[in-house]
Amino acid sequence: MPSHLFADRSAQPPHPGSVDALINQTRRLRGGVDAVRRDTVVDDDDAQGRWQRALCDLAVHHLDDLGEHLGQLREGLPPVPESAEVLHQPAPELGAEVAQTRVGSAEWNLLTDEVSWSEELFLIFGRSPEAGPLSLDELGSTLFAEDQPLLTAMVTACLVDGRPIDGEFRIVRTDGRVRTLHMRGEPVLDEADGCTASMWAVLRDVSDLRRSERAVRETRDSFQRQRQIARTEHRLAVELQEAVLPPWGGSPRMPRGSTGALDVAAHYLPSATSALIGGDWYDALELPDGRSLLTVGDLTGHGVTATSSMAMMLGALRGMAMAGIEPGPLMGCLNQLLETSVQPALGSAVCCSYDPARRTLTWAQAGHPAPLLFRHGQGRALRPPEGVLLGATSGTAYGQREERLDVGDVLVLHTDGLTPRSIEFSRTDGAERLLALAPRFSAARSAQDCVRMVIEEFGETGREEDACVLVAMIGA
Repeated sequence: MPSHLFADRSAQPPHPGSVDALINQTRRLRGGVDAVRRDTVVDDDDAQGRWQRALCDLAVHHLDDLGEHLGQLREGLPPVPESAEVLHQPAPELGAEVAQTRVGSAEWNLLTDEVSWSEELFLIFGRSPEAGPLSLDELGSTLFAEDQPLLTAMVTACLVDGRPIDGEFRIVRTDGRVRTLHMRGEPVLDEADGCTASMWAVLRDVSDLRRSERAVRETRDSFQRQRQIARTEHRLAVELQEAVLPPWGGSPRMPRGSTGALDVAAHYLPSATSALIGGDWYDALELPDGRSLLTVGDLTGHGVTATSSMAMMLGALRGMAMAGIEPGPLMGCLNQLLETSVQPALGSAVCCSYDPARRTLTWAQAGHPAPLLFRHGQGRALRPPEGVLLGATSGTAYGQREERLDVGDVLVLHTDGLTPRSIEFSRTDGAERLLALAPRFSAARSAQDCVRMVIEEFGETGREEDACVLVAMIGA
């Protein structure tokens, strides 16, 4: 049975406290290594001591890298809007072999031309010990052409000016594989004349470390690009939505100056994640024949795709309503339009035509919550005609019904995302909670007052999806 440590489970971000503890441990360990390095007194002839001091130097570098990476882990990735449908990319592979760090040592004697390598250094270069170590000239031939001047400069500075060596370069092993090496070394001076007698160095294979660092940089850059794309898409979606939905600042009366005028108000309620702009719409429009159009609807999806489809649907709906098409046939046309759209989606909608002369509401729906009628402190949902979701079935016929309205009646149209996720109600409870507002609606003086009551009941935030509510009050 496999260990529970390797059991499949969802990835969880590291706890900030655990990362801080690791950072503190790394700092204490670095301080200890610094102390050992300072206390190490090395003679020029003490090869073992030089080796130990070089390892301390490498350990300090490694701990500095570790501290920097832990700091990045504590800060976390740049924030990404939840609207961005980020594709989960597989983690970069580190190669077929297990990631490991090899450290080897070498010494080049300039007086005798002798070269000595540790066993580990032969493994780093993929070179057989029988082939012998490489001289400084031969070492340069294993490097990438663009890295050879760097090694030449480091070796020259060490041998001529007595400077320590500290740099990285890439080599091509005998098996053709490329590795990145970090080289640290110092000159060894001759006691007689003070000239450089030999050069020793410690070489560390940092290929996997550098590959991991590149993967971190590329991932961070990818997230930043995705965040920028998400911001741009969100801005475009908001601008498109604002351009299409009616910019009502108050409660327009329709038709103006006619008997049975409608007092209309509406409000768009965003989702808990404001970046998720959806395809909800609302509209009220005075038609050429004196009737009024009332509609709300919702398309699946989020972002620019959803808002552009919503703009197309709402534009078509307005045009067909202005042409005098009744709500039932109008829904059939919208269904056909959505079915043949380049961007396939599903949608729900309710479309009402109000005749002020007869105070009659003719309406149709496509898989949408029915309008709610409030009268004398009581509320009820209108009995819906037949109608399936838009885009679900080809050639569907949509029915329509009529409802007689009285002066003072309040009609509420809404989409199905009203209920906030923080409240433990099902989606169907949204209509029940609206109906419970009937006594308060009876005391309202305007449609805008009713909208404020809806907002107070459901809240501006905390819902899983966008929502729209439209209120129409029948005037005298």
